[in-house]
Amino acid sequence: MTARFAKIVMTLALAAFAFVVAYDNLVDYGSNFAFVRHVLSMDTTFPGNALMGRAIATPALWHVGYALIIAGEAATCVLLLAGAVALWRARHASQAAFQAAKRWAIAGCTMGFLVWFFGFMVVGGEWFAMWQSKIWNGQEGAFRFYMALLGVLIFVNQADPD
Repeated sequence: MTARFAKIVMTLALAAFAFVVAYDNLVDYGSNFAFVRHVLSMDTTFPGNALMGRAIATPALWHVGYALIIAGEAATCVLLLAGAVALWRARHASQAAFQAAKRWAIAGCTMGFLVWFFGFMVVGGEWFAMWQSKIWNGQEGAFRFYMALLGVLIFVNQADPD
């Protein structure tokens, strides 16, 4: 039962994290919008780099990109919260029922992985060369987030005896 409670609590903690991140991005829109704008416009990457053709200089597209990030963070929160609730409800159930209840937590971890690994590492970090920026580089923070998600995903996926 201890492992089941740990899985519930960890899933809930990740949901709380995703909630705070999405909430903060909505309430303090301008702070992280500046980050998105600089990454997409590639204005702090190495001067004259060969990847500048990828830069996006259209403000409306910066807002679309930021909205997609916030939507992904909010979806991560909702899925993880649903996962924690489903796991809580199944905490005294059979192994098969508890295993089935994991689907929302798994979906939430996957969504968060897509936001922070695919969004920040693949798209921001590599496609828009965020790694070249000393000022607007979110790779280290994103790494911490997606590694926490992966750790919980692995733990949640472990079998639970009856």
